[in-house]
Amino acid sequence: MFVTRNSRPNIVLFMADDLGMGDLCCYGNNSVSTPNIDRLAREGVRLTQHLAAASMCTPSRAAFLTGRYPVRSGMASSSNMNRDVVWLGGSGGLPPNETTFAKLLQHRGYRTGLIGKWHQGLSCASRDDHCYHPLNHGFDYFYGMPFELLSDCQGFHTPELHRQLRVQLWVCTVVLGLIPLLLLVPTCVRWFLVPWPVILAFALLALVFFVSWFSSYGFTRRWNCVLMRDHEIIQQPVRLERLASLMLKEALAFIDRYKRGPFLLFISFLHVHTPLVTKEKFVGHSKFGLYGDNVEEMDWMVGKVLEALDRERLANHTLVYFTSDNGGRLEAQDRSGQLGGWNGRYKGGRGMAGWEGGIRVPGIFRWPTVLEAGKVIDEPTSLMDIFPTLSYIGGGIPPLGRVIDGRNLMPLLEGRVSRSEHEFLFHYCGASLHTARWYQKDCATVWKVHFVTPKFSPEGAGACYGSEACPCSGDVTYHDPPLLFDISRDPSESRPLNPDNEALFDSVVKKIEAAVRQHRGTLTPVPQQLSVFNTLWKPWLQPCCGTFPFCGCDRADDIVSAAW
Repeated sequence: MFVTRNSRPNIVLFMADDLGMGDLCCYGNNSVSTPNIDRLAREGVRLTQHLAAASMCTPSRAAFLTGRYPVRSGMASSSNMNRDVVWLGGSGGLPPNETTFAKLLQHRGYRTGLIGKWHQGLSCASRDDHCYHPLNHGFDYFYGMPFELLSDCQGFHTPELHRQLRVQLWVCTVVLGLIPLLLLVPTCVRWFLVPWPVILAFALLALVFFVSWFSSYGFTRRWNCVLMRDHEIIQQPVRLERLASLMLKEALAFIDRYKRGPFLLFISFLHVHTPLVTKEKFVGHSKFGLYGDNVEEMDWMVGKVLEALDRERLANHTLVYFTSDNGGRLEAQDRSGQLGGWNGRYKGGRGMAGWEGGIRVPGIFRWPTVLEAGKVIDEPTSLMDIFPTLSYIGGGIPPLGRVIDGRNLMPLLEGRVSRSEHEFLFHYCGASLHTARWYQKDCATVWKVHFVTPKFSPEGAGACYGSEACPCSGDVTYHDPPLLFDISRDPSESRPLNPDNEALFDSVVKKIEAAVRQHRGTLTPVPQQLSVFNTLWKPWLQPCCGTFPFCGCDRADDIVSAAW
């Protein structure tokens, strides 16, 4: 079957949250069972050098949706603390003037749905304007969390959002609270009299300081952990124990409603992010603890969707794609052990700039009768390629006058070409360019340079265990000349090259530096969506079910029953 713009297949996209490159059996794992995802790889095409445009959720997903580096849309932060959207009550998000693949396909007659995680912002100027909402970015239907899953969403768990900052705020509050008490001492022991207005002023200062930060961080679960259907909040705070089942029901119902097609269904898993809420039947099932159990539950959900496609005889006319937004989070740990993923032989992980472990992700395409079963492609590809690929197969027309960094993958997937269209790929850490790679196609060599790398802590470790994530600036290492690796021979980035052991060192570095200059020349100034101001919690933007600040409701069961 030859793919044309009139084929208009159904499209099902699966995206995991922080899934490691080595967490799936089809990518070499033997401690976790993933038969349904392995089936996709067996019946489709598996990519081994599939790359996220960023190693953090928000910028990576923005690039995935738009086919553009996140820095082009302002979805890349210059701050180490706010590299993702951090509050539903913030004012930053994916700009409405950006074009997503959902919007392209919607204009071509596709019914488009998003089930699960969004994490691209919600409102701009008022609580209900929802300018960044999925329904304003081309989706006809949304069911899920407009934010992301956090440990904060489960009561009495160790806080995840800005954990170190919150400790510092508590310490400052205690110190400020002690000042008026200490000022009482001279009066009580009759040394000298401290005026009461002074004592009350310091007490009021301590109270104002406490209220100013606790009004947001003290209610993280209620403010950020919200379940929505379209524009309506149906659960606040979200109850996690049934969330996976509700999402799966919604995904299957969407397929049933629009099975006469064409439809685009984007299933954006909350798995495998902490707190790893997992059905009881999967707990203890894997050899990799609770994290492995959570991976297996996600695989089971993939299987249920594939069963629905088979049952409705849609499999041969449906393109299915599976990936992750970035690599596994190595710093996710507790007393029981590792709560994050495994990135195989690749160095680093989530949040670690350009190291392979943070940006190399699974990439599996299945389209029976169109794509060769069991095929493996080792060429460099990107999550940004999904935008032009879906535009091609769905007949969409990309916006004119806008730089699209992704490339249509269909010629490569079908075998009509043997080489990736990507010559250079650039890897940002926030808004800072840390790494670049050059695919030298005449000899199939992939060169990679690191201009900046994070400092792992403790020294000699493979991650930043002393903090929530490795910083992009400040306490980092700048390399001049840059670190150079031959990724095609050294994918684990364990043997840096230099002029003494690589005759091409200088010429390769100059070639990549010239490409970086050319790339930077294509960037234009845009509003910074993840600026300090935009990422601050704003009460007037906080979504609320009920009367603010007494927000709370639970209508999920009623609405699901009505829908079913």
